[in-house]
Amino acid sequence: MSQTTEIQSAKATRRDWIGLAVLALPCILYSMDLTVLHLAIPQITAALQPSSSELLWIVDIYGFMVAGVLITMGTLGDRLGRRRVLLFGVFVFGLTSLIAAYSTSSQMLIVARALQGLAAATLAPSTLSLIRNMFHDDRERAFAISVWLACFSGGAAIGPLVGGVLLTHFWWGSVFLINVPIMLLLLILVPIFLPEFRDPNAGRADLISAAQATVAVLAVIYGIKRAAEFGWGWEPVLAIAAGVFIGILFVRRQKRLPDPLIDVGLFQRGGFSAALATNIASLFIIFGTFLFIAQYLQLVLGLDPLEAGIWTSPSGLVFALGSMAAPFLVRRFPPHVVIASGFIVSAFGFALLTQLSAVDSPWLLFTGMMIFCLGLAPLGAITTDLVMAESPPERAGAASGISETSFEFGGALGIAVLGSVVTAIYRDAMANEVLHGIPEHAIDAAKDTLGGAVAAAGQLGGEAGQQLLVTARGAFVYAFEIASGVSAVGAVIAAILAATVLKSGKR
Repeated sequence: MSQTTEIQSAKATRRDWIGLAVLALPCILYSMDLTVLHLAIPQITAALQPSSSELLWIVDIYGFMVAGVLITMGTLGDRLGRRRVLLFGVFVFGLTSLIAAYSTSSQMLIVARALQGLAAATLAPSTLSLIRNMFHDDRERAFAISVWLACFSGGAAIGPLVGGVLLTHFWWGSVFLINVPIMLLLLILVPIFLPEFRDPNAGRADLISAAQATVAVLAVIYGIKRAAEFGWGWEPVLAIAAGVFIGILFVRRQKRLPDPLIDVGLFQRGGFSAALATNIASLFIIFGTFLFIAQYLQLVLGLDPLEAGIWTSPSGLVFALGSMAAPFLVRRFPPHVVIASGFIVSAFGFALLTQLSAVDSPWLLFTGMMIFCLGLAPLGAITTDLVMAESPPERAGAASGISETSFEFGGALGIAVLGSVVTAIYRDAMANEVLHGIPEHAIDAAKDTLGGAVAAAGQLGGEAGQQLLVTARGAFVYAFEIASGVSAVGAVIAAILAATVLKSGKR
């Protein structure tokens, strides 16, 4: 066979491109489910009255559970069939969305979100590993991955608009209920348009390795979250130590097994490990910020959910366009240059957000958000392509699981750490305020969360309610500014690391 014929045989077929369009649906829905939840937080707070700790769990338990089982789900796809695992995840995701929509307590919603996260963990590795097997040509694969990531960003752009409309006209559970018809549509389309892929030489699934990977990731994240909330007591230290210890046992076991859950040799490749580190850094600094943005627009500026969605939705469009531009950027510049430059640009955006207390309109926040989104937008597509290019096709499921774990780990870590930092600073600022003529129970509610302060101020009314509201809003903005400064510094550090460590990775 001639070289020309070999290249042509590697090209994707029409069915592959139609299949890529089908894969876009779960990707869009996956990110929509995250962004609409941010807008629903004020209504959930009013309806279920969660504590500050429960509120954080409602937001981040989804990402925690996804991060914990992504590698396992990706490996199951290699063994059982990636289309089969995708169909299973689609069904369970729809079912757990129903449970979340009709939750009657914060505890029930936390459990529903945890189960939803387990189901969602099948979606990303299944779709990405299918792309790895459907698109063998380097340029076509890079383009398909950029489309894949653009769909996540598109969902993030659509989510606030859809969520804003739903929350304006319906109760908060509608943001979960919308998942059900889309999941039913996928159950019909996936068997028709997507091929099945599995590793023909895959051995038996090692349940011990799967359990070790899940427990190690969850224990470390849980420990960091508890430390950020309550300080470095014995509980977080023990959790992190246990997670690290189990992680060491996991790696040692993978080296001994004839058919390991993941090939730990992949981490010895410079491009692979550096790309994963970049994923964690970028998601760390951005995920927590978007949670604060949604609360700032609604609880500080007083916008309704639809107005807040309109202000935040352009960020998703920027990420979608940035993902699509990534393959063209790396043809002109080395990946490490593009990534380091992106982090530097994002640092300027985060720096702008440290000045929010100087204005009373959304424009400064919008400008800073657009700048940091512009800088970070191409990074995910570049690093994901680096990871998938380093992995063999038969291990695409495991590699995609590792890649997505780094995204989810970074995002969950960002929400946990930055969210807990904002909570701690907010509480400290409120504790230092002297509020005269306000009942003790209202002050206690206001010190817990900004949502609690808004509710308490509404019940009080008059001058006392206004005094409580102004004080709480000022404390939250101050905490948001500090977190934005942390993100700006983190972006600069990430830029330096990308410029040095990623330089040795493959282009």
